[in-house]
Amino acid sequence: MRNSTKLIIFTALAAVFCLLYLFQGLNGSFDYALPRRGIKVLAMAITGVAIAYSTVIFQTITHNRILTPSIMGLDSLYLLLQTTIIFFLGSGHVAIVNKHVNFILSVFAMVVFALILYRFLFRGGKQPIYFLLLVGIIVGTFFGSISTFLQVLIDPNEFLLVQDKMFASFNNVSGELVWWALGIVVFSLIVGWKYFSDLDVLSLGRDTAINLGISYDKVVKTMLVLSAVLIAVSTALVGPITFFGLIVANLSYQFFKTYKHSVLIAGASIMSVIALVGGQWVVERVFTFSTTLSVIINFIGGIYFIYLLLKESRST
Repeated sequence: MRNSTKLIIFTALAAVFCLLYLFQGLNGSFDYALPRRGIKVLAMAITGVAIAYSTVIFQTITHNRILTPSIMGLDSLYLLLQTTIIFFLGSGHVAIVNKHVNFILSVFAMVVFALILYRFLFRGGKQPIYFLLLVGIIVGTFFGSISTFLQVLIDPNEFLLVQDKMFASFNNVSGELVWWALGIVVFSLIVGWKYFSDLDVLSLGRDTAINLGISYDKVVKTMLVLSAVLIAVSTALVGPITFFGLIVANLSYQFFKTYKHSVLIAGASIMSVIALVGGQWVVERVFTFSTTLSVIINFIGGIYFIYLLLKESRST
């Protein structure tokens, strides 16, 4: 089956899940329920596309299909920021109560952290990409340790609010923030579109890409910044989803056996919409909100991660 046919099938499946989620059980309450469901579907689509896009390009840069952008410590920084604000300023502070302020502050902190990290590590122009990943793991662990320490000391009532920030949720997404996030994501996708052909060559390896005329350092730095921006926006909008990018990216590799990133990213993005909208429908209709979508994703993603590790170890 051709990849274009597969994309059409997956797009139709995504449309079915979106329509099912939007219109099932409305019972005449169109004016109240439909706009709210529409905002949630749009938020899930934005989050899914952002995570899928950033994960595929990050794995191309690192030449590793197990790593995700979360290894850079952005999720840990987000949790540290939320925990620190609540611990020192209280849950009634404007940075927590006002979702717009919290969104801007979170995105700004994560993007600035990523830029400082890239600037410091690429300053000499000789640091390998794996050194960047190593520093990201160390910094992420450091942020996580501080967050855990503060969470132990924090007031139990305020810890409940911190706990809500630890898992992604689409139930209370601000409609205005969704449009802000949409603008940032669309702009990032437009900027990254012209680099798809460069990424196709980049997947052959650093030396080969340079020999074929690709400006390796420029492409890598640009893609890392775009990846950081997309992850920052999706995390600030709904919260951290650790294993989601790993799942949709590797499923895209399996279904679309091609080197073309235009196909891989499109496939991963459509699959992410199917997974998020379909998963949220299951959470609401089958589990009746007894669990959250992020818990299910992390559970399935953890199992899939172990499977990939075992698969890689057997192949070597």
